[in-house]
Amino acid sequence: MNLKKTDASNVSKLVAGETEGTSLKNRGSRRYINRELSWLSFNDRVLSECYCERHPLLERIRFLSISGSNLDEFHMVRVAGLRALVRAGIMELSQDGLTPVQQLTSVESRSAELRHKQSETWKLLQSELCRHDVEVVNINHLREVDRAWLEQYFEKYVFPVLTPLAIDPAHPFPFVPNLGFAMALQLCRKRDGELLRAHVPLPTQVDRFICLPGPTLRYVALETCVHLCIHHLFPDFDVSGMGLFRVIRDSEVEFEDEAEDLMLSFEAALRERRRGNVVRLEISSDMPEELQVLVVNELNAKEGDVVEVNGLLGLHQLAQLIECGRDDLRFVPHTARFPERVREFGDNCFAAIREKDIIVHHPYESFDVVVQFLEQAAADPLVIAIKQTLYRTTPDSPIVKALVAAAEAGKSVTALIELKARFDEEANMRLSRVMERVGIQVVYGFMNLKTHAKVSYVVRKEDGILTKYTHFGTGNYHSVTAKIYTDLSFFTCDPALSNDAALVFNFLTGYGDPPEFSKISFAPACLRSDIIKLIDDEIAHAKSGRPATIWAKMNSLVDAELIDALYRANRHGVQIDLVVRGVCCIYAGVPGMSENIRVKSIIGRFLEHMRIWAFGNGEGLPHASAKVYISSADWMQRNFDRRCEVMVPIENPTVHEQVLEQILVANLKDEAQSWHMQRDGTYERVDIGAKAFSAHDYFMTNPSLSGRGSALERYGGPSRLRISAEQ
Repeated sequence: MNLKKTDASNVSKLVAGETEGTSLKNRGSRRYINRELSWLSFNDRVLSECYCERHPLLERIRFLSISGSNLDEFHMVRVAGLRALVRAGIMELSQDGLTPVQQLTSVESRSAELRHKQSETWKLLQSELCRHDVEVVNINHLREVDRAWLEQYFEKYVFPVLTPLAIDPAHPFPFVPNLGFAMALQLCRKRDGELLRAHVPLPTQVDRFICLPGPTLRYVALETCVHLCIHHLFPDFDVSGMGLFRVIRDSEVEFEDEAEDLMLSFEAALRERRRGNVVRLEISSDMPEELQVLVVNELNAKEGDVVEVNGLLGLHQLAQLIECGRDDLRFVPHTARFPERVREFGDNCFAAIREKDIIVHHPYESFDVVVQFLEQAAADPLVIAIKQTLYRTTPDSPIVKALVAAAEAGKSVTALIELKARFDEEANMRLSRVMERVGIQVVYGFMNLKTHAKVSYVVRKEDGILTKYTHFGTGNYHSVTAKIYTDLSFFTCDPALSNDAALVFNFLTGYGDPPEFSKISFAPACLRSDIIKLIDDEIAHAKSGRPATIWAKMNSLVDAELIDALYRANRHGVQIDLVVRGVCCIYAGVPGMSENIRVKSIIGRFLEHMRIWAFGNGEGLPHASAKVYISSADWMQRNFDRRCEVMVPIENPTVHEQVLEQILVANLKDEAQSWHMQRDGTYERVDIGAKAFSAHDYFMTNPSLSGRGSALERYGGPSRLRISAEQ
């Protein structure tokens, strides 16, 4: 078998010299993989998908764009945070035993490797695009007819939105906002030879890549067009030197804890974010040294902040090329299935839910059912109240439109909007104003907690009795990301779960300690301790000689207490299989510490986003008596201590089977897009050929169980999966 290994040397160094027989007690901080390095390892896996020939070419470019965007955000948030700790002189160790300075040194080294790999990857993909008659040309490869056309394009579409800025004592160097992209120039005035300098911000309102006319797809970058037509901006000057630069700033929002008005506090904080400290300054390698010095000094960038880029800046914008019209170079479109059981009830969501719990598996099944649930609630005269959490959604959210319609229809509507959803703060503030204007009771949550739980709660008066319908989700109420993120939507009218949902909202909108819940677990009150109790129960089964197994799927595993609990379970012989997409701080397969723990990461067509946890309960997994849960939370300190989250038990037999024996088994069985953690914390992909089982392909061709209704009898259920002890 051909083994492909990610480059994660900095991670492996953390365990270098450890012998297999070293006890857990003596390992100390080396029981945990560094969070920041683990994230960089994840982004390396994303970038490695660019080399996977199973993916169509434009989809490989999409992975490069995602990797670029990910690295930008990593610097805006994580690197900026480390820099702040270093500036403040804080020496507190991370859970893996590194100081902020040590982490920053390792992170910057690894980031540099990743940036270089991204640039080389673009060169490779650019060559492959040419072979498929899609070309991104530079200024030296433009024909005369191209130049003439670009002159006209520039005058019509670019020139009106450009603002050339002189740099002299009367015109100081302008402010460059976060993710600002600009051109610096050296100019020589024709009449007297005086040397001057200028700055041209490149607008985000214009496409980054301009398609040239002709029989084949040929593109030029916006900066190439501006370079070609620079004489229109400075007609009395010759250009003696130029170069591009791009700015990434600290984007952490800080607001006053004692603020009387959270909305006003956030508005002020967001204005300040635009002016955050520079954490990364990308400069094109062909920029003259004098201009480099100017840009670095004027932006007050430190030596470690500056990166010379030999190639394209702003790789995230390559996403535009994916929409070039070459569908033959993209994934075959997938049409999400609408739950047939809802159709069987005349599209009446309430009747279908009343009959039996339903779980909808996005993006394989349509998010439209969630929208329809709320639209029907808005229009239904029997519905008297709706309560809704919103963490992230679209600017034109159909969810918000449904809530507005409900309020206009005279229903009691409460919306819990999280203003602190990073990079969605402004959008959420705009939506909150829209909802307030129509009479929706808008609540912003807590000053020191983020409301991350995904809950929708509808009260319907049926035959004089108030019946409650609840939706619990693992992902956001976001109709766009629901097409590419794998998530679960659980609909129920179980009285105990619905009463728990009501208690969640009462806590979020009122005062007091978290209440006692009947079935759900709630963070920050008890979610961590409840999960540890479930782990300890498996330990008790193992001690009694019964099968003991844990399956867990999530985005991130960081929390030290949970990791320690899993290590403890490992020592007692509990078999643990973890599917962790991104950051994972636990070691797998280390004798004496984690020999019964296996970790894999799935990277593929869809972004794995759901959280599912299964505990054998004295039986081997999968089993009908297993305890199965879904959640909005990852196993991270922030989710347990600084967020409001819910964990919901899955008890209906059909839904239980779907989540455990269909979804989890398929994820554990997957090989086509799986990376397996090695003992040193690095990941390897096993290339086992074109026939390797793909969870994504399986779900696109095998409908779910709980949403099918009588179609299960007519057409049969999904193909049954079997999982071996090795998987």
